[in-house]
Amino acid sequence: MRDINSLNKVILIGRLGRKPEIRYLPQRERAVARFSLATNERFIKPNTNEADVRAEWHRIVVWGKLAEFCEKYLAPGRQIYLEGKLRTRAWQDRNGNKRSTTEIEAQNIILLGRREEAGGEESYPEPASPEFPAEDIGQSGETEGDDEVPF
Repeated sequence: MRDINSLNKVILIGRLGRKPEIRYLPQRERAVARFSLATNERFIKPNTNEADVRAEWHRIVVWGKLAEFCEKYLAPGRQIYLEGKLRTRAWQDRNGNKRSTTEIEAQNIILLGRREEAGGEESYPEPASPEFPAEDIGQSGETEGDDEVPF
């Protein structure tokens, strides 16, 4: 249960740096995928009034069926919309030093851009949302509750 005055939500639109790395946890055969996502920010240099672009890299971790979706459909350079939350982990390295990292745990990923941008001729699920896999959608392509939504 979350505190009424608290929210941990991240929304990013960016491009993948490389193919997601997926592995399966041995205890439960649960998939986990990791990849980096770049977001760009345009800014003006005050001295020269020239526009420049700064890239910010984000570490993304994805669990379960969504991780398998990432392995199948995400490629380097692919633009995605991502919703998730910040997570910080701590551990000890081999030398006994305490280490920590902050990552974004993805909860929803939507493919953006053209299909050709994916770098291959793969086919994508009709609604490109992992929350509604193709097998859960009725014959007309609509999900329950979508009365007159134009998109």
